Amino acid sequence: MEFLLWDCHEVARWIESLGFPQYKACFTENFITGRKLIYVNCIYLPRLGITDFKDMQVVISAAVRELLGITETLWSRSVADPPRDSVGLYLELKSQTGERADGLTYQQFLDEVESWTVP
Repeated sequence: MEFLLWDCHEVARWIESLGFPQYKACFTENFITGRKLIYVNCIYLPRLGITDFKDMQVVISAAVRELLGITETLWSRSVADPPRDSVGLYLELKSQTGERADGLTYQQFLDEVESWTVP
């Protein structure tokens, strides 16, 4: 999950590699780092200045989900759905800033989650 360490310029280069050099500034001006990519979806992209729906849905959102290893679309989740997978939950924690998020590894997260369910 090396992308979590990307700064906004590395994210912009990744967006460019997807074929969208015109959107590089949208990501750098909004300081979208690798950690913040978890929030980048079709709902959030217009706030960054990306309004072409085909670009948003077909390429950028799909590429972000692929990079993050997330197959579900967040906006289609129901409260009746089973709990989120561990990767998605981990990425949500890593998207935050602070000492705890900075130092948290995936294995530490899994150990912590396991302690929640063990009596």
